[in-house]
Amino acid sequence: MIKAILVFNNHGKPRLSKFYQYFNEELQQQIIKETFQLVSKRDDNVCNFLEGGSLIGGSDYKLIYRHYATLYFVFCVDSSESELGILDLIQVFVESLDKCFENVCELDLIFHVDKVHFILNELVMGGMVVETNMTEIITRIEDQNKLEKQEAGLAAAPARAVSAVKNMNLPQQIKDIKLPDLPTAINNLKF
Repeated sequence: MIKAILVFNNHGKPRLSKFYQYFNEELQQQIIKETFQLVSKRDDNVCNFLEGGSLIGGSDYKLIYRHYATLYFVFCVDSSESELGILDLIQVFVESLDKCFENVCELDLIFHVDKVHFILNELVMGGMVVETNMTEIITRIEDQNKLEKQEAGLAAAPARAVSAVKNMNLPQQIKDIKLPDLPTAINNLKF
């Protein structure tokens, strides 16, 4: 089972943290700091698996990570998870981000945190891997984007309705009604 997913930059600043087991906020910050210290001091040419830090569970847990450009993607897992499977999952996560943001960078994770969490939730939910097929993940992201565009269109609907009423051939008195004054205006209308 996945215990935590952490993404931080080369300076240790967290850009994404998702814990699937409860830790209070102070302990979460300590775990992020300890994990960064463990991962960042390793050479790029060494194995991407290491024993978990003392705060996250010690030798019962493994840290599996990949370093891309300025970001570390770290998954903390228990012994039941396959190291190579998690490395592949990290690759799928990064490629999904890359397709969604077209050459993902650190700023995308900062300014589009909602989309990043949506993508992550398509892969992992409750600490369990739910989807690894990139085509399915990208399809779900595109579906979500379509829904967001439709909702944006609905949000603009009241403004379009007011504009349409103003352009209709109605008596001036009805056109000049302000919405907050509507109850009194209705009482004063004479046909």
